[in-house]
Amino acid sequence: MPPPDSRPSDTSFRKTWNKAEYAQKAADREARIKEEGKARAEAKAAGKKYHPLRASTPPDAKETVSRAARLDVSANVGKTTLVPAGASTGKRGRGAGFYCSDCDLTFKDNLQLVDHLNSKQHLSNTGQTGEVKRATVEEVRERLEWLARRKREEAEKVADTIVELGARLEKREEEMEAEREEKRRKRREKRRKTEGGVGVKEEVVEGNGIIC
Repeated sequence: MPPPDSRPSDTSFRKTWNKAEYAQKAADREARIKEEGKARAEAKAAGKKYHPLRASTPPDAKETVSRAARLDVSANVGKTTLVPAGASTGKRGRGAGFYCSDCDLTFKDNLQLVDHLNSKQHLSNTGQTGEVKRATVEEVRERLEWLARRKREEAEKVADTIVELGARLEKREEEMEAEREEKRRKRREKRRKTEGGVGVKEEVVEGNGIIC
């Protein structure tokens, strides 16, 4: 006969719960809610919009920044691209059009491509959080100084180009003047060699080279 504690009861079929495990889950959830509330308050105080990290967002994701290079959508104009039959289904896969290698998607026009590059899907696949960093006063000043410095450098380049062009035109004018002076000297030399300084008189023969 089994001991009294091991006998089945009318409630032995019910599922049992590990109270310690679920107490720990509740404590973790409460701590996560507090951290999220603190992050929301800090974002609001900084004038930013709070974006909670999704499960698919890596912890080392960087903030969203502007593109460093201009988007060239006319690189394939006039070119022929061979695409295997059935290479793409809908937008998935590489097909004829604008292809995004990070998301393995193909778009038929550049407007769809630009919308996709700014979407959360693309930002997440490229390791960006979608949150834009708020620039500080020092960064704004450095940016303005850099723009002013670049503008001065461009103006100096234009001035150097104008000076170089003016120097080349002046040099060419001097060369042309030297050529004209050389022609005048040759004409004077030729007149001095002829009798009376009149020069060589050309004789015109009637009907020379002309058929009447």
